Amino acid sequence: MAHPDRADEPPAPTPAPRDDKRRFFRSAGAVSAATGLSRITGLAREMVMARLFGASAAYDAFLLGFRIPNLARDLFAEGALSSAFVPTFAQVLERKGKREAAELSNLVATALFLVVGGICALGMIFSPELVKLLAPGFAKIPGKFELATLLTRIMFPFLALVALAAQAMGVLNACGRFGVPALASAFFNIGSVAFGLGLGYTAGRRFGQGMIVSMACGVVAGGALQLLWQIPSLRRAGFAYRPRLDFSHPGLRQIGRLMLPAVLGNAALQINVVVNTNLASNIVDAAGHVIDGPVSWLGYAFRFMQLPLGLFGVAMASATLPAISRSAALGRIDEFRDTLAHSLGMVLLLTVPSSVGLAALGESMIAAVYQQGRFHAYDTHQTAVALACYSVGLAGYSATKILAPAFYALNDARTPMLASVSSIGVNLAAAPALVKWAGMGHAGLALSTSLAALAGAASLFALLRRRIGGIHGGRLARSAAKIAAASAIMGAACLASSHAIHAWAGAGKLGQLVDVGVSIPLGAAVFYFSARAFGIEELETLRLALRPKA
Repeated sequence: MAHPDRADEPPAPTPAPRDDKRRFFRSAGAVSAATGLSRITGLAREMVMARLFGASAAYDAFLLGFRIPNLARDLFAEGALSSAFVPTFAQVLERKGKREAAELSNLVATALFLVVGGICALGMIFSPELVKLLAPGFAKIPGKFELATLLTRIMFPFLALVALAAQAMGVLNACGRFGVPALASAFFNIGSVAFGLGLGYTAGRRFGQGMIVSMACGVVAGGALQLLWQIPSLRRAGFAYRPRLDFSHPGLRQIGRLMLPAVLGNAALQINVVVNTNLASNIVDAAGHVIDGPVSWLGYAFRFMQLPLGLFGVAMASATLPAISRSAALGRIDEFRDTLAHSLGMVLLLTVPSSVGLAALGESMIAAVYQQGRFHAYDTHQTAVALACYSVGLAGYSATKILAPAFYALNDARTPMLASVSSIGVNLAAAPALVKWAGMGHAGLALSTSLAALAGAASLFALLRRRIGGIHGGRLARSAAKIAAASAIMGAACLASSHAIHAWAGAGKLGQLVDVGVSIPLGAAVFYFSARAFGIEELETLRLALRPKA
């Protein structure tokens, strides 16, 4: 940590590059493992919802009611707040010490409580207008609009709880503590399901739509548990919360200046989801009647894609942002560039084969996880089609989570904002064209979201490359080509395996389970040996980083 009285002292020795990589990837690995558990519990939560509600009008309404505060969370809390708060907090911690950093943390937490609490109150009041804006087609189905409005009002307080949880996560990540905050989402999933089912099978039985309302109450309980889980770690790190309010504080003002463009910079995916939810709620059948299901199919598919996105994209971003923020604060641009390039290379190594695997084996995976109770084979197929289209953009989603915050670490919030606006334009042009003119229905909405994510990531990469004088683009391009080739070989092996298994065991539940159990490990092995044969540098870096230290 820098100290004003030690400005003339020689800098501490720089750790060996291999030790730096080992430490960095171990941090990313800790986040990935914890995030993996969170995503697995999230899939378990979705399995419960699929069994109880399938792709029904009730679940459409629940998804919309959850999506409204969840979109606000992604946009303001975990998106813009993290991007603006973590670099500022890391700078204060590095330059002024823990006491000043604790003061800033308390100021931000108090401001969040007041501002986001007010947003929650307004959201609960204007829930009918929000539902009309996002899903006008719900009003055409009796009772669906009213249920969505009720569920939105119940779940809006989740936003305030998760905003405070995101701020706590930022503090812990900046202090080099990644495991506890990464596990917070697992506690949300466990708490929301346990509380929702407990309430639903007791008091909820007395009311109409009691179970879906109880699961909405469980979302709020899970949000509270997500925050409470991190508080002991904050205390141990020396950041116990004390109410403080000073809007003139320079650190808080810097976060505020970064927040508005950061909101717009992180808005692309959220706005695209809003647009596509609106279109999905109006998808009609051959007779011209609005149908139930598209909102649910897209929701189930996107949740499924959250597993690799969280394991690889979010994990790498969580480890990268504090590291590049420190490098930027100390003026070490070469270190900044190297860390960023290693992170992007690793994201490509992990997400490109994941995309191919999701497209090749998605139907069997979805059937194994979701197809039970009220979730039928037709729902499995429609969700798998959406998943294949979402998987096209997995590398783009993941790269954006690394690239956009890199600009904020350089105190540049304007560039991600402009890139975000351009990707929104891509989706606005592609979504109606793919749904109506190409006749792809809800799958067109998933594909348009992916195209927008890829366009946004490409523009951010090009602009950042120009800003910092390169990001080892030639090496990344060579790695990307090799990774794509290894992924294509893996995809062919997965398709051949899947076809053979279904020919032997049939298309029923047994065949799907065997397909998942055999084809996924086979695909991973084929990719690993293909990647080694092609000499992909990132694979060797990862292997060395994960090797036990001698």
